[in-house]
Amino acid sequence: MTHIYAFMRGFFFLLCLGSVLEAAEPIAPDSALAVALQAIHGEPLRLHAAKEAALARSAPVQIAQTQVRAATGVVQRERGTFDPEVFAELKRSGNDQPASSPFSGAPVVEQKQTSGQAGVQMTLPIGTELEASVVTTRLQTNSVLSSLNPQYTTTGNLRFRQPILDGFFKRKDLTSAERLLDAAQARYDDVVMRTQAQVEVLYWNLYAAERDLAVQMLVRDQAEALLNEAQLRAKAGLVGPNQVANAQVFLASQRLALLDREEALDRVSDDLAALIGVRPEGRVRFWPVDMPQRQFDLPPVDQVVADVLWENKSLIAIRADAEALKALAKGADRNRLPTVDLVGAVGGNGLSGTGQDVIFGADTLRSTASGGYGDALSQALMRDFPTWEVGVQVRIPIGNRADTGEFERLRAEVGRADQLYAEAVRNLETQVRAECRALENGNARLEVASAGVTAAVEQVRIGLIEYRNGRTTAFELARLSADFATAQQQYSQALVRTARAAANLQYLTAGQYPLKK
Repeated sequence: MTHIYAFMRGFFFLLCLGSVLEAAEPIAPDSALAVALQAIHGEPLRLHAAKEAALARSAPVQIAQTQVRAATGVVQRERGTFDPEVFAELKRSGNDQPASSPFSGAPVVEQKQTSGQAGVQMTLPIGTELEASVVTTRLQTNSVLSSLNPQYTTTGNLRFRQPILDGFFKRKDLTSAERLLDAAQARYDDVVMRTQAQVEVLYWNLYAAERDLAVQMLVRDQAEALLNEAQLRAKAGLVGPNQVANAQVFLASQRLALLDREEALDRVSDDLAALIGVRPEGRVRFWPVDMPQRQFDLPPVDQVVADVLWENKSLIAIRADAEALKALAKGADRNRLPTVDLVGAVGGNGLSGTGQDVIFGADTLRSTASGGYGDALSQALMRDFPTWEVGVQVRIPIGNRADTGEFERLRAEVGRADQLYAEAVRNLETQVRAECRALENGNARLEVASAGVTAAVEQVRIGLIEYRNGRTTAFELARLSADFATAQQQYSQALVRTARAAANLQYLTAGQYPLKK
């Protein structure tokens, strides 16, 4: 019963091929595979779902995300060096000093002092260092000659330091961190697009492997039908035993090839499952639902190459790395030279307290600076008693081997980065041109492969007629069936090769090309 079923299925396939060739419409290479493809079971999987799963679970994508977060943290840290900082200090002290002079005002001068300091300081991106502060002191003493007790002394100051020669080089670390963040973001985008391209390539490989398995199933059915017919014709005395043996050898080889095709399909499905992090539920393999696109619009290759040199994410990352090194190298170059800083300060003093009568001989004296802490603070801030200073500080390094060595190291790193960029440009241009050629030849390749399938089907049809008329052997008919399988598989490869080239080109051009029709 099994032999009869295989015989009927194989000859039904051959008769279908013959009827297609006798029809007025040209043959479609996929028409003979429809029945066999339906017999291959698997979990349906769409391309966009595979890409989404890969982006959600891909380790390289997650690693790239952490690198972006780390680079963001470095930028935040470097920007924090320009944040203002508030400082304050409060302390209390006491001091008992034995008197050595009759003008001390007491045998033992007891002093209790409370002092406080508060202010804000910051560094501007242009290198200017600013500090605004207020220092106040409250002094209590037992000296009868003190005219203010307690006494409030306040000083307010606004100090600055402006590097004259290297002000903007203070920002080199922040500039370098910002460029490294650009590089990390570009690498993340590159990893995302590369992962999507890898998924798409594996998806189309799965599509091709499934078609190859379907073709091999059809050829296996042909081999079974040929063996059955050869055995029947041998029993009728129409052919010799050698043709039965030929048919048996052909069937054995096709059954082995079918096992190889099944393993290849399962292997591609496993590779895709590992990439997207999802296994088919209750099924052996995935079953691709989407069909590859066959037509693409592509501008001249020179335009594609020119555009990709600015849009490719890996090149953007390499350029950003080089810019980060250049920022550090400029700062290191400046560190080798003398430092010239303009420094200065403006401020005011304040004095107040509780006035005390001071008896000096026959005179009784009272201070005119009587008041509270607020009076002293007001005097300092309003600059009733102003202070100021201005000057220039010059530092000339002698030898300065540390900064010189760092500059030479960074200059070498910049040169290395430039060479890496030049090499990446050359490699990228080669890859882009290769993928563009594959797309440009895609239609022609499909036409040639389709013509090959049509010719192979015609060979099988003619061979089947000649075999029935005794003009050829089962061995020759088996060879024609193998040629048909090869032609179908070449058509499948041509179909997915164009789709793979489009996926790779879309990755290389950061999604700009090819333009889908």
